Amino acid sequence: MDRRHFLAALPVAFLAGEAMAATVKKAAAPKRLGVMLMNRIGPSSSELYIANADGSNERKLLSSSVFDYHASFSADGESIVFTSERNGDGQSDLFRCDLAGTSVQPLVVGPSVDDAGELSPDGRRLAFVSTRQGYRTNIWVKDLKTGKLTNLTGGEDVQGDTAYPDGFYRPAWSPDGKHLAFSSDRNTDWRGHNEGHGWEHTQELSIYVIGVDGRGFRRVASKPGFSLGSPKWSPDGKQIVFYEVPTEDTWGSRRPEGVAKVVSQIVSVDLATSERTEHTKGPGLKLFPQYLNAEIIGYHRKGGVDEGLVYTSGFEAVKRSIRSPVWSPDGKLVIYEKVGFKARPQFKPLYSWDRDWAYKHTDVFPVLAHDGTLAITEKQQGNSSLVTMNRDGSNRRVVFDVNGKGLDPDLVKKGLAGAFQPAWSPDSQWLAFGLGVWFQERAHGKATLMRVRRDGTGYEPLTDGSVHSGFPSYSADGREIVFRVWGAQDKGLRIINLDTRQVRVLTTEYDNLPFWSPDGKRIVFTRKVDTVNFDIFTIRPDGSDLQRLTTNRGNDGHAVWSADGRILWSTGMYGFREEAALYDNTFQPYGQIMVMNADGAGKRLLTDSLWEDSMPLYLPDR
Repeated sequence: MDRRHFLAALPVAFLAGEAMAATVKKAAAPKRLGVMLMNRIGPSSSELYIANADGSNERKLLSSSVFDYHASFSADGESIVFTSERNGDGQSDLFRCDLAGTSVQPLVVGPSVDDAGELSPDGRRLAFVSTRQGYRTNIWVKDLKTGKLTNLTGGEDVQGDTAYPDGFYRPAWSPDGKHLAFSSDRNTDWRGHNEGHGWEHTQELSIYVIGVDGRGFRRVASKPGFSLGSPKWSPDGKQIVFYEVPTEDTWGSRRPEGVAKVVSQIVSVDLATSERTEHTKGPGLKLFPQYLNAEIIGYHRKGGVDEGLVYTSGFEAVKRSIRSPVWSPDGKLVIYEKVGFKARPQFKPLYSWDRDWAYKHTDVFPVLAHDGTLAITEKQQGNSSLVTMNRDGSNRRVVFDVNGKGLDPDLVKKGLAGAFQPAWSPDSQWLAFGLGVWFQERAHGKATLMRVRRDGTGYEPLTDGSVHSGFPSYSADGREIVFRVWGAQDKGLRIINLDTRQVRVLTTEYDNLPFWSPDGKRIVFTRKVDTVNFDIFTIRPDGSDLQRLTTNRGNDGHAVWSADGRILWSTGMYGFREEAALYDNTFQPYGQIMVMNADGAGKRLLTDSLWEDSMPLYLPDR
């Protein structure tokens, strides 16, 4: 579906695209069909700080900080552009304030991702990243006097092969205001981590330059097997500096277990001669380089004990847990953000891209019983136990506590072991689930299909634990459960009869996450279709009539049924919304939620954020 039809489903207040948040609040609130629960992986708080370049005199930039990040200075050093989610958790808009952090004004406001804004040297134009045309990130320019918007990277010669889930990131103005530099993974195919075999996507970026008139597009720096990002111009406009990290390490750069091990370097390229200069050496993940003057480059060291601000000369390193630093034009000040990852509360309101549903946050694997009871795996609280509650959060009960069940406590704390994906029986009396180790740990351990009564009694295994088994779903009549197995010899989907305990083979491919349709006629699941790609399929319970519902080059997975027989799932088809190495504590930051009919028709995007959105569940009003 194109942007025009998508926007037709949004509130009238959003159609203006540039309206103030106050205007949005004044619009008549439409009657909601109910709540859509979803899980978001990303920071839950972000505040901007300003300090001297040596780290002294640190203070908050904004006294009324909400959820703010990705700042930049104007060329005269008197104003600051920043991204904020003050119009809704997950909705990124662009604002400007003065150096004191006051006089906050909106620059770009609307339902799209709008991020990484930077003012032109004369202050008349704003370059920024946006998903406003086709959901992929492009570099846009806004004339601040006329309001005219131009998609600078929207031309066919710049886009490259649009079959790939690629985008454009981090625009930077040349000192004369005639060109923009940016990074892009254009013309790069989907590639998983673990040298192409893993589920999560890595990213290979190159550095490009284009004229503000849309002419002169060219690649100025590239290195096979490496990702080059966050370009900045030298004061004389003759060089561009950027970070250079191995493509494979764009996975470790955003994972807590890998970030301190990644090594990158700060490199510049001469635009006239293409000569490369490496400004750093040695260990550490080095990001966000910027010329403070003709001789000194400042950058960010991410992860490890030496995390903080670093300079090629002139200043001592400043050890501090920060993100996204940017220096003032005279090099005397620096703005950065401090982020938090405290779990969002269950049912915390989120920005809604669909006027029919109020979006709210949930812990993982939410599932609704026929009697209206909600069950989740409480992973964000660090125990991955099974919890039930009413739709409003009342009557909360731990139905199955993983403590004392033979699991490694450290793996449980890390979210790599526990009781995953509860499934309600049709009579609302039983919860089936998988108990064991998950994700990469499945190569070293097992998981068993289990069930427990809703009151916490009757806990019993349904499989013998010899094969890694999990992700169950009940048939409509409650007599059978479909689940997936994974092992060296066994893979695919299986169906167990709860009366006889006999197990039959449904599929033998690399299949996962099966869900039985409400009418019992089909099972939706995720299949690995080639070395790196996953798509959504359905099949009849007798193994007939296999149908493939998605075919794009970005991963599709985690599909579930809605009560009215539609399918919701997570997709990577629109690619990253930011340079991969700049994310933290996330797996699939490109993941967005979509919905489609049972036959694959009527695909529609339901989220459009910078973050990983997944695990949707409709809770219709009763």
